[in-house]
Amino acid sequence: MLSVVIPTLNAEKSLTRTLAALIRPTVRGLVKDVVIADGGSDDGTLGIAETAGAKIVKAPKGRGTQLAAGAQAARGEWLLFLHADTVLQSGWDEEVETLLERLEKRGEKGTSFAAVFKFALDDFSFWARMLERVVAWRCWLFGLPYGDQGLLVSRKLYDELGGFRPFQIMEDVDLVRRIGRRRLVFLRTPAVTSPERYLNDGYLARSSRNAMCLMLYYLGVNPDRIARIYSRR
Repeated sequence: MLSVVIPTLNAEKSLTRTLAALIRPTVRGLVKDVVIADGGSDDGTLGIAETAGAKIVKAPKGRGTQLAAGAQAARGEWLLFLHADTVLQSGWDEEVETLLERLEKRGEKGTSFAAVFKFALDDFSFWARMLERVVAWRCWLFGLPYGDQGLLVSRKLYDELGGFRPFQIMEDVDLVRRIGRRRLVFLRTPAVTSPERYLNDGYLARSSRNAMCLMLYYLGVNPDRIARIYSRR
């Protein structure tokens, strides 16, 4: 029923935990296949993926390009796009099954919806809790989740929207904008993401840079230029 698509680039430190959260749903039959869309890893990422039985697709580096390639190789009627450093918490599969059952009762209308999980960070600090609240408010006010919350979308809707565009950054915002707030369902289960970037750069500095990148995107700046700002130290 459901394919999980994960873009990777030297993700050996986090990928094992991300894949572990998919084992039980796979055994239960909810997850049909897991597709690793790799952008040229030279660490142990591909070995981890092979051991887990995931399908590996190689694509040019860039999350938008990798996600599009992964979606093309996936077989499920629903696609779950998930970052390699994001771990879905226990019970996520039951919540998704309940949602899909309710949407199925709506027939074709059910395939016009998408869903995201609750943003959380794997950090016990005050700043982590503050950022989680800010993200919750952003989602509530603007209906604008990011890719680190996971994105569950039907194959039908994904194809109708034209899928991911080949952006290095903002590929998630671009697709969510096309989905539209009215077609987004916000799930209760947390998707816990690595805080590494925030710890390395500082919560305030990284959050400010993220906000600036979002502003530049809405001003029409090319995503490739935004990507250089995002990765700059």
